[in-house]
Amino acid sequence: MKRMAVVLAAGQGKRMKSKLYKVLHPVCGKPMVGHVLDTVKATGCQRNIVVVGHGAESVQAYLGDSVEYVLQETQLGTGHAVMQAKDILGGEEGTLIVACGDTPLVKPETLAELMVLHEKRGAAATVLTAVMDNPAGLGRIIRTEDGALLKIVEQKDCTPEEDAIREINTGIYCFDNAKLFAALQQVTNQNAQGEYYLTDVIGILREQGELVLAFQTEDAAESIGVNDRLALSEAESQMRLRINRRHMLNGVTIIDPASTYIEADVTIGTDTVIYPGSVLKGKTAIGEGCTIGPSSEIEDSAISDGAKIKHSVLSGAEVGARTSVGPFAYLRPGSVLGEDVKIGDFVEIKKATIGDGSKVSHLSYVGDAVVGKNVNVGCGAITVNYDGFNKSLTEIEDEAFIGSNVNLIAPVKVGKGAYVVAGSTITRTVAEGDLAIARQRQENKPGYADKIRARAKAKKSQRHPS
Repeated sequence: MKRMAVVLAAGQGKRMKSKLYKVLHPVCGKPMVGHVLDTVKATGCQRNIVVVGHGAESVQAYLGDSVEYVLQETQLGTGHAVMQAKDILGGEEGTLIVACGDTPLVKPETLAELMVLHEKRGAAATVLTAVMDNPAGLGRIIRTEDGALLKIVEQKDCTPEEDAIREINTGIYCFDNAKLFAALQQVTNQNAQGEYYLTDVIGILREQGELVLAFQTEDAAESIGVNDRLALSEAESQMRLRINRRHMLNGVTIIDPASTYIEADVTIGTDTVIYPGSVLKGKTAIGEGCTIGPSSEIEDSAISDGAKIKHSVLSGAEVGARTSVGPFAYLRPGSVLGEDVKIGDFVEIKKATIGDGSKVSHLSYVGDAVVGKNVNVGCGAITVNYDGFNKSLTEIEDEAFIGSNVNLIAPVKVGKGAYVVAGSTITRTVAEGDLAIARQRQENKPGYADKIRARAKAKKSQRHPS
C-alpha cells in the first residue's frame, strides 16, 4: 500500500516572539520540521508534502528538493491546510499521515505502530492520542461508552464535561487518502474560531459509517506541540534525554547525562566516555574508545578511535586515532590531525594539517600550514600566515624541529630533519638537514645594570628631597 505524508508548516508562530519562522527553531541542533520529516520518512512514506505559508522561502531553503510543497496563503485552519494538497494528492490511493511541523518528539516507531493498526483494520481514519496531566489548550478525545472514538472537540468549543477529559488529540493522524479528501469537502467553519478544522473529518467519516480508530501513545511527551519558548525548552529537554539514553544503550558512557548536551545528528562509537560539561553538535562523528571532556565543545568534527579531547573547542576539525587535544586547545575549521599527534594547552590550529606523531605542545599558533610526521613545534612558536592582504602557506617537513618562540613568516618552507633555533624569525627556506638561526647576536655590557639603577635612584631623590 502506498504511503504518503502531509506536514503542516504554514503557521506564523506569533507566540514564539521571534524573527525565525516557528518550525525552523532547532531542537537539539535540528529544526523542528526536520525532526518531523525524518520521522515520517522512516515509516516508508514515498511522497512527502509540506504545507508552507508564513516564511515559506526559509522553510524551502532549509528542506530543499527533498520534499514537495504546497502554499496556504491564508491560514484558515488545519482542514484548509490539508486541502491545499488536493491537487497533487487527491487522486492517490493509499495511507496518508498528517503531522504538524512543530511536534518534533513524535517517534518513528510510534508512527509505524499507528500506520500498521490503521492499515490492518482497514480504517478510514486513525488518530494518535495521549493522556496529559494538564491538557489545557488541546483538543479533547470524546469516546463512546464502549471506548470507541466518537469525535474530537477543540478546547474553545468544549462543554465543561468535555473540558475535564485528559485524553488529547496530538494532531497526528492516519487517513485513507481518498476518503479524507472526499470528507474535507464537507467541512465548514461553523465554530468559535471560524476555521476549517481537520478534526471535523472524524465526525463526518463516522456519520458515513466508516471505521475510525484512536491509538494512544504511552509517551505523552510525543504530543508536545511547540508554540512558545517554554514549550521549546521542554521539547529540547525531552529530546536531549532521549538522545543521551540512546547513546548509553549503544555502549557509550556518559558520566553525567544531565550536564551533557548531544545534538540529534551526532554519532558516537562504543566504549567512548563523555565527561560532564561536554557539548557535541552538528554532524560530529566520534569513534570507539575515545575520551571526550570534561567541558569540551565539538561541532561538525570527526574524531577517530582512541582520541582524547579535554577542555577544548573543535569546529570543522578531523582528529586521528590516539591523538590527544588539550587542555584548552582550539581547533578551527580545516584542522586535520594525523594519528598519535599531541596538541597541548593553549594551542590554536587553523586550516592546517599535522602529520602522524607530531607535537605542538603549548602556547602556539599553527595556521595555513602543512606539518609533516614526527615534527616538534616548541612553546610559543607561530606561523605568521597573514600579511594584511593574503593568507600564505607554511610547510614543515617530516622530523623537523621548531624551537620555542620561533616565527615562521609565510610563505616559507622548513625541510626534512631541519632544526630552527629558539627565538628565530624565519623568512627564507630552510633546506633539509640544515640548522637555521635568525636572531641578533647577544651583547652583554658589564656593570650597566648598576648604572641604570643608580641613575633612577638619583632622579627619585630630586623629585622627593628629604
